[in-house]
Amino acid sequence: MKLNVAVIGAGAMGTAISQSIAKNVNKLFLYARKEEICNEINSKHYNTHYYPNLKLKDNIIGINDFSKLNQVKVIFLCIPSSTVRELTTELNKVISNDCIIITTAKGLESTTNKRMTEIIEEITKRPAVALSGPNIASEMAKNLSTATTIACSDENYLKIVERILKTKKFKVNSNTDVIGTEFCGVIKNVLAISQGICEGLDINDNARFALFTKSYNETKDLIELLGGNRDTVDDYCGFGDIITASTLSVSRNHTLGVLYGQGIVVDEKSSGILFEGKNTAIILKKLCEKNNFESLTVNFVYDIIVNKNNAKLSFNNFWDGL
Repeated sequence: MKLNVAVIGAGAMGTAISQSIAKNVNKLFLYARKEEICNEINSKHYNTHYYPNLKLKDNIIGINDFSKLNQVKVIFLCIPSSTVRELTTELNKVISNDCIIITTAKGLESTTNKRMTEIIEEITKRPAVALSGPNIASEMAKNLSTATTIACSDENYLKIVERILKTKKFKVNSNTDVIGTEFCGVIKNVLAISQGICEGLDINDNARFALFTKSYNETKDLIELLGGNRDTVDDYCGFGDIITASTLSVSRNHTLGVLYGQGIVVDEKSSGILFEGKNTAIILKKLCEKNNFESLTVNFVYDIIVNKNNAKLSFNNFWDGL
């Protein structure tokens, strides 16, 4: 039986996931903060703010409040990590006690260092699902071949979510290593910045990918230290997502690294662009120090993005540490 599902966030990813899974569900409620986006979805079946040439499936319904969400069994949160606590708190006043919440955010809460599923579980008092992979929203929206990882401590939740997500073009791997899966998405932000910095510095490819090898192995060590499974790093949420974010220009964090490598300091507040990696670097630096773990990659990114050190000198320090 098809379920009613909601997606919170009508941005690039939220719209893409909605379009991808619409045929697997009954009604799909797509929440947007802006009323004009909801009106456009409902009257024309388009979200021209993000996909001007993509006609949305007929069962996608735009909503501007949470009143209809008591009808849904599953909710996807396609929102920045900084808003997860606030919106989950509001959602929890409306949704049923057995509603499954999936988060696509790849970050840590700056005030508590908590992962997104930890925040959701704290508020709802039940397990949450993490979704993480090499998932470029524009490709998902076009129904191009895509794969992802979902993780949750409740295997029944995983079965339900996999049934909603899985199509001929969308492959899904599931596991119960929530810590490892989420930290893959978190740490990859820093790896993306580090590779972007190298590109901005015009570092030769041999050296760039030597550093990348070190970064990849550090990711496994750090995830294991934090309580995850190092083998999870070899899944879509790890290797696939890390490669995507570290080598493609569609990655905001990679772009941020390129700019810093070129000596361009980005004013994030005035630009209005959210770079998860900067906050991640700050938190990971603290976690590494707390656990007496030295990460050359985290140090490299932190020195440049936070301390504003000379990028070339910081690269030399990274290289000397190999």
